Amino acid sequence: MDVGSPHLASGALRRLDGRVAIVTGGSRGIGGAISKALAIDGAVVAVVGIPADRERTSVLQASLNGSAHLVEFHEANVADYQACETAVQSILEKHGHIDILVNNAGITKDRTARKMSVEEWQAVIDVNLSGPFFMIKAVLDHMIERQYGRIVNISSVVGHMGNFGQANYAAAKAGLLGLTKTLAIETAKSGITVNAVAPGFIATEMVAAMPQAAIDIAKSRTPVDRLGDPNEIARAVRFLVDEESGFITGTTFDVNGGMYM
Repeated sequence: MDVGSPHLASGALRRLDGRVAIVTGGSRGIGGAISKALAIDGAVVAVVGIPADRERTSVLQASLNGSAHLVEFHEANVADYQACETAVQSILEKHGHIDILVNNAGITKDRTARKMSVEEWQAVIDVNLSGPFFMIKAVLDHMIERQYGRIVNISSVVGHMGNFGQANYAAAKAGLLGLTKTLAIETAKSGITVNAVAPGFIATEMVAAMPQAAIDIAKSRTPVDRLGDPNEIARAVRFLVDEESGFITGTTFDVNGGMYM
């Protein structure tokens, strides 16, 4: 599309009617906001998550009114490749295609490196880094065959900066940035874009569980002097998965209130 196109000049995003999206950990927090944004714009959203996410997905559906029927739940632990592959096949059997993958599922097990157990290290790497790779691997042949796909990996400002007591989390989120760039190179000629969004400290249950002193420090290090809202992350993701964002790949959108520039 040329730069003189009225549609492009308007800055409007296309509706997502007919698109099928997977959002891992998409039942609450940042993931819930992403699922909601995509469903409101017409996409079928397959929330992939652990058993506890089933009820949370029902709560999400109840908040969507007319778009509730577009959200569905598929159980899978993203740290298990076979579970990822099974979930993807189930979604393909039901809908025939997958257009969008948002790798959002993540966990924390914070402790200084000196005190961190091998199990705590491995658990976070398995979910936060291997999980996105497993989900990408499960959808990639299909997207290449269709010559279309939008993949967004949810990283973190911590992946840029590091953070005390989060060696496992920071390593996984930094690894996601390398995975994003490499996959973007490998898939660009197949009509697939691969990008990352790196949130700062966002007002979610995960952040609310932090000590208040730590939250206050995070806010003080953020030039806009507040926590982010999950919907602010969802808007960045929505832009990247749009059909007309095809010239953006291999990049990281930092949505952090200026904490890292």
